[in-house]
Amino acid sequence: MDKLTNRFTSIEQVTGEYLKKTGGAATAKNPQISFEEILREKQSKEMPELRFSKHASMRLEERNIRLTMEQNERLESGVAKASEKGIRDSLVMIDSLAFIVNVPNRTVVTAMDQTEQQDNIFTNIDGAVIM
Repeated sequence: MDKLTNRFTSIEQVTGEYLKKTGGAATAKNPQISFEEILREKQSKEMPELRFSKHASMRLEERNIRLTMEQNERLESGVAKASEKGIRDSLVMIDSLAFIVNVPNRTVVTAMDQTEQQDNIFTNIDGAVIM
């Protein structure tokens, strides 16, 4: 790097500075790993667990709604799909259960079962996922 102008004078200098090579052993461990696999691994580590707000927890208790592991996994999957589509506030339908989820915060805002969905009208959402 040219110290006077703070600029690189060749592509080799840029490569040497930003693309530092690791030892050959690191690439030999996973020679066939794809970019997609690396991206999914990083995203899964960074994606926080789905949370339930105090209001949603109270609604689940009041309405005697108990999620099975399978339903919880489908809810997680629905939130992930909503996130992929850029939805911010989503209705996620699972069986006869409806969840309003703030997708960026991965927080269930409220929950209801079919008996509570009187008019089947949901407001303040910008997308829906039916699982």
